[in-house]
Amino acid sequence: MKNNNQSFLEAPPHDFILLGVSDRPWLELPLFAILLVSYVLAMLGNIAIILVSRLDPQLQSPMYVFLRHLSFLDLCYTTTTVPQMLVNMGSSRKTISYGGCTVQYAIFHWLGCTECIVLAAMALDRYVAICEPLRYAVIMHRALCLRLVATAWLSGFGNSLVQVVLTIQLPFCGRQELDNFFCEVPAMIKLSCADTAINDATLAGLVAFFVLLPLAFILLSYGFIGHAVLRIQSSKGRHKAFGTCSSHLVVVSLFYLPAIYMYLQPPSRYSQEQGKFISLFYSIITPTLNPFIYTLRNKDVKGALRRLLARTGQLCR
Repeated sequence: MKNNNQSFLEAPPHDFILLGVSDRPWLELPLFAILLVSYVLAMLGNIAIILVSRLDPQLQSPMYVFLRHLSFLDLCYTTTTVPQMLVNMGSSRKTISYGGCTVQYAIFHWLGCTECIVLAAMALDRYVAICEPLRYAVIMHRALCLRLVATAWLSGFGNSLVQVVLTIQLPFCGRQELDNFFCEVPAMIKLSCADTAINDATLAGLVAFFVLLPLAFILLSYGFIGHAVLRIQSSKGRHKAFGTCSSHLVVVSLFYLPAIYMYLQPPSRYSQEQGKFISLFYSIITPTLNPFIYTLRNKDVKGALRRLLARTGQLCR
């Protein structure tokens, strides 16, 4: 009997119940509508950015190479979580298999850490473009851009691998109710019935590396950019320089601030209630807003979109 009980405690559950807002069922319908509309907008917006930056000959600079990867990341980011959330909200059985949960948080953390590095690479691109304009083509050559993107993807995968290896070893003692909208490492750690000090410390250390270091690099880059822009005598030149950077700064704020609040607070202060809604924000709202932020603030992207729509209209006639 003792061996059977021990096996039950150590064996992972077959599936998890994602509670979401099950304690407030009146929220499910409006939340379902918001998620569905946001997901459609995120898909359309990010696919449009990928297409125009790929097809338009005027959008082939490193800035748009990084933007294309950012849009692809956001596309994958939302697809990893939102369809599952929509299915659960439209069903009375709000479950996800243990294997599906593992795949979900593995991909989610892979993409999230990759995006941190890509945003830092975009800040480097803006720094070189504004502070070293005459050497821009020499410094930001295609090989460097590809190496930066490859580094982002590989480092994000490495972080995800570490998180998965540590998290799948956690016992849950028969607990199945995950107080979140989707599977995420902090919620999984919170659900475990074992000592999670190693998991907490590893998560905090890796997140500090992938969040705080890139953010410090971004802020340092923009400190130099701001100093360079203020030395531009032409007000039109200053406005153009600020315009090219403001979109990236808004995206950085929308991505990093919720992540810092979510992952870098002490485990004792982690709130499942607040955490799940913050997760909802950076898993769907931020990826939905990103393409519109870049489109509304970037004349080149708006022009490329108009040209793409014009060509599409001519082909349809």
